[in-house]
Amino acid sequence: MQPIRARATSADHTAASGPSTALPHSSHASTAAGRAWVFFKRWLANPLQMGSIVPSSDALGSLVAAAVHRGPDGMVLELGAGTGALTAAMIRGGVGPERLIVVEIVPEMAEVLRRTYPGVTVICGDAWSLPQLLGLQALGRIGSVVCGIPMVLLPLERQQGLIDAIEAVAPGRGFLHYSYCVTSPLSAHKLGLQGKREAWTPANFPPASVWRYTPQAAR
Repeated sequence: MQPIRARATSADHTAASGPSTALPHSSHASTAAGRAWVFFKRWLANPLQMGSIVPSSDALGSLVAAAVHRGPDGMVLELGAGTGALTAAMIRGGVGPERLIVVEIVPEMAEVLRRTYPGVTVICGDAWSLPQLLGLQALGRIGSVVCGIPMVLLPLERQQGLIDAIEAVAPGRGFLHYSYCVTSPLSAHKLGLQGKREAWTPANFPPASVWRYTPQAAR
């Protein structure tokens, strides 16, 4: 299987990602503490973009990895990968790095991902532009989509735009979405989706659920 080539560089999206969060000039950013510090500084700069003050826990990562394994074979597309907590969990759970495509809009975080997870395809870009980022080469190759973007904080039209972008590159697949909401973070019916909570863990800050959303036509 030929790798998917990234169509955007960090320079393409610097303005969209907000103020810069400079990386340390050592290998510190490749350690767990270093990645957590990069994540926290980004949260300070743009809390609504991050959704949480700390990276996802190992417990949540294990639930997401298990949900991916229950899904179809193929490439795994992760949106809003941050500093890679769930990326690491999926690799530990048996998803080969060569199967992973991660999209992260913040250039500094994308660089952390590249340094930390060799073999993973890292694209620094805007998830709403997935068709342009991935191109036709992704069609028919993506089996699962994991969305870490805090969609509950977005207006309905922005939610719909992201869902449409996912559908364009992974038709009929739907997506996994982890959220800190007690109930569904999305108005599934308004968005043409069917939603099901697959898992929940209190061992995350905040406690989190994993939801699977599929297009209503795919039921």
